[in-house]
Amino acid sequence: MFSKLSIVVASVLITLAAAIPNGTPPPPVTPPSSPQCCNSVVSSSSTAASAVAALLGLDLTGLNVPIGLSCSPITVVGNNCGSTTVTCDAPKKEWGGLIAINCIPITA
Repeated sequence: MFSKLSIVVASVLITLAAAIPNGTPPPPVTPPSSPQCCNSVVSSSSTAASAVAALLGLDLTGLNVPIGLSCSPITVVGNNCGSTTVTCDAPKKEWGGLIAINCIPITA
């Protein structure tokens, strides 16, 4: 009897833990406005994007946008980007250039 009850209680607790949000909403997605040079651009559902987002405490669940990894702003002085040139949402300073949201390739 107690073993069945403990299984039910454990199941309920696991379900509640999974249903309670972690308090970190996904970052907002706004129109891209910031030219960036990123080492790579991946899907928001990729393992790499998830790993970097987890390091920064970001929840990318439900986002379906390209994510730039290891990005730095492109200055007016010149475009010395040896990687992927994209326009992204302006990344937040606290992200330290590790991630940028909604990155669209710049084609010229």
